[in-house]
Amino acid sequence: MNDYVIRVLASPSDIDPQAWNALLAAQPEPSPFMRHEYLAAMHDSGSASPERGWTPQFVTLWRGEVLEAACALYLKDHSYGEYVFDWAWANAYEQHGLAYYPKAVVAAPFTPVPGARLLARDAPSRTLLVQALVAVCKEQELSSLHLLFGANADIAACTEAGLMLRHTVQFHWTNTQPGYTDFDAFLASLSHDKRKKIRQERRKVAEAGVSFRWSRGTDIAAADWDFFYRCYERTYREHGNPPYLTRDFFQRMADTLPEAWLLFVAERDGHPIATSLIALSTDEAQPLVAYGRYWGALERVDCLHFEACYYQPIAWCIAHGAVRFEGGAQGEHKMARALMPVRTTSAHWLAHPSFADAVERFLEREGAGIENYMDHLGERSPFKAA
Repeated sequence: MNDYVIRVLASPSDIDPQAWNALLAAQPEPSPFMRHEYLAAMHDSGSASPERGWTPQFVTLWRGEVLEAACALYLKDHSYGEYVFDWAWANAYEQHGLAYYPKAVVAAPFTPVPGARLLARDAPSRTLLVQALVAVCKEQELSSLHLLFGANADIAACTEAGLMLRHTVQFHWTNTQPGYTDFDAFLASLSHDKRKKIRQERRKVAEAGVSFRWSRGTDIAAADWDFFYRCYERTYREHGNPPYLTRDFFQRMADTLPEAWLLFVAERDGHPIATSLIALSTDEAQPLVAYGRYWGALERVDCLHFEACYYQPIAWCIAHGAVRFEGGAQGEHKMARALMPVRTTSAHWLAHPSFADAVERFLEREGAGIENYMDHLGERSPFKAA
């Protein structure tokens, strides 16, 4: 690293937004959730802040005045909002009188979407960035480093640096090439029982008098953002938890990154009753991708969740040429809606040698289980037999 300088920055505001976003755009798998606007909104809105257990320490690699590599690193004193679960590791540390927290996490807060995490000009810079991350963790005597939902290039760099890999499963819908002509064409690709079930579910919503409208970007009205947050907040509180994200976060998204959002509003008798908010890729040089993110309802209608969170977004993706709709973390039931299993990968480094050895053995067993699970899911395809 003789030609490089490592700088650890305490806030997204310490980084030039254009330089950060230019580096992101150069990645093979750019994610809208790594945009400077997104990370800054997380911090400035108080959603991912030191007060909530997310202390930013963005690690940057410089050659002269040129930003060669960077990543969003957070010091965490809990494991909430990550979706790669390490509670058992934390408990094991505690049982042995060791401190697991604070730990270091490279991630998009509250966002289990695969994509670039290590923003680098080339592979050597990316490898150096991983080495810098481990060095920062050692210097601060942190228990561990976790890179969550990394892109293939990230995982390759982490593997080269000796980090352990952990796999999880998500469910994504793919628009087959040259693409479905409409929703009925998509349904025609499914087996008879799955096609029948989807039609029944959609009919229940329609017969309940529910219709949908959508708006995108700057066309999303302030009143619709307010209504969305009402629904979003209520859904969290019905499950006994306060929402992760503040209303101010979504206001900042409307102000600084509107092109990344697509809102569906369900209405009955002229009144809104539910919403789903979908994120969209923002790099026009890349194929359009949609990401299922948030939903909420003020009234209960049978199958409304499926319509708002799967069928409306899939129909929109077909009409607008999106190549993929990512349904988010977990949820085997999504396969019945033609979202197919996809393996996602995270990388982990533990400072304590004995615990590192134990975790490595655990990950080997868990990884074999994931492979068997993927094989099992592959035998349950909702599509017609070839």
